[in-house]
Amino acid sequence: MTAKLTALEFLQRQIDGTLPADASCDLKYPTAISQLLGFRIASIDKGYACLEMDADAAIHGNQQGTVHGGLLSELADAAIGTAHSTLVEEGESFTSIDLRINFFRPVWKSMLTATARAVRQGRTISHYQCEIVGDGAKLVALASGTIMPLRDSAAKGWGHSADLPPTIRTRP
Repeated sequence: MTAKLTALEFLQRQIDGTLPADASCDLKYPTAISQLLGFRIASIDKGYACLEMDADAAIHGNQQGTVHGGLLSELADAAIGTAHSTLVEEGESFTSIDLRINFFRPVWKSMLTATARAVRQGRTISHYQCEIVGDGAKLVALASGTIMPLRDSAAKGWGHSADLPPTIRTRP
């Protein structure tokens, strides 16, 4: 069996096609939401991620007939989360604590590229910026987000009722 890889090693090998079938890491890749929406990791490095997707208003549209801003927000959040996952140490996890996005132009059909970079990496809070460009390298949106690492019991999540505090486990 292959040794457990860091998220960075796992994603680098996934991109270059050298990921063994039995490889694993502490985080789940590809994520369910990325598979559902068709996000692809194009490049990865420490504190950096570039994701791509084919956006089409016929599939991802809003009432105006353009690609929904929520999809752009999810793409930015996924790029920021993927960039941060390259910095996660064994036994850690993380959560987004905010995401701000500015939209600059509508999208009807385009290959979108979201590039996220760490602006400041801290022990308790890290800040990221993400630029989303469309065909012709035109700026579509600019996002910033803040990530908080989760350690110890907070990193394990609350996936089972036994993990919940007694006040949440049962309802009156």
